[in-house]
Amino acid sequence: MSTETSRSLLEVEDLSVRFTRKGRAPVEAVSEVSFSVDSGQHVGLVGESGSGKSVTSLAIMGLLPRRGVEVSGSVRLDGRELVGLPRAELNQIRGSEIAMVFQDPMSSLNPVVTVGTQITEVLRQHKGLDKHAARERAVELLRRVGIPDPGRRVGEYPHQMSGGMRQRVLIAIALACEPRLLIADEPTTALDVTIQAQILELLKELVADTGTALVMITHDLGVVAGLCDTVHVMYSGRVVETAPRRPLFAHPRHPYTGGLLASIPRVDTARGEPLMPIPGSPTDTLPWSQGCAFAPRCGNVDDRCRTETPLLQRDDDRALRCFHPLDAPVATVGAR
Repeated sequence: MSTETSRSLLEVEDLSVRFTRKGRAPVEAVSEVSFSVDSGQHVGLVGESGSGKSVTSLAIMGLLPRRGVEVSGSVRLDGRELVGLPRAELNQIRGSEIAMVFQDPMSSLNPVVTVGTQITEVLRQHKGLDKHAARERAVELLRRVGIPDPGRRVGEYPHQMSGGMRQRVLIAIALACEPRLLIADEPTTALDVTIQAQILELLKELVADTGTALVMITHDLGVVAGLCDTVHVMYSGRVVETAPRRPLFAHPRHPYTGGLLASIPRVDTARGEPLMPIPGSPTDTLPWSQGCAFAPRCGNVDDRCRTETPLLQRDDDRALRCFHPLDAPVATVGAR
């Protein structure tokens, strides 16, 4: 067990999420996920759609519905257990100590309420500011996230802003109360590459200025290349590889990690050379109870992979769930 002096800010241990529905078999979306985040640390959760990344983040935040969902395991924020915590207590923690930037700003922001009101309600709820002080703080937050003419924009509605500006508003709301932990769930999915780079740079600067710990959830290893200290690669609800950013990019061990890196387009690729996608789709899996879920798509597969479940083995600063890991480095984008 962690001691008081060595305790991480966020400790996720054996987190599992199962969706149940009458007349149908339960679906385990997340299974035995464990990781920790220290104060000021930047951690990435990476994987294709359906790998369990977003469900993990929603379970941490306590935002999953109570009906038809079974959450087990432990999520501790600075030693305080969040799983099973009453909703009223969770509401006090969310926004003030832990906050989240969602991937779709148009559906995350209330379309009939001004962006200023959506920022000030967080400040008034958690900071106790009066209406005037909260509005001044909202204007300052909009200025800080790079929105021009914040004094006017604070009175506008989400539909009056571009996608990039709406994403900046979500970041302003999340950072309004200076939380100790920020979870960013695919914050650049719907943006073009230029705005994506701006949003990532903004996040990097803001979390550095405030000392906020960051959990970045993405399907793109290129996004975490210059942002995260440690990367957890997820497949079919489980972590299959964990490593510091540089060793992971220099020498991925799991075939799935290698496939993700090899599929990233490179500027130095010769014209006409095809991309290298991972064969199959994320739905081509085996149950983890039967074998390795990645076996149907893996080039290193053998009979053992189809009949025996690999355990997550730890070695120095890396953890790996694979019987036949990659031996040779994979040519990838550089990790700065």
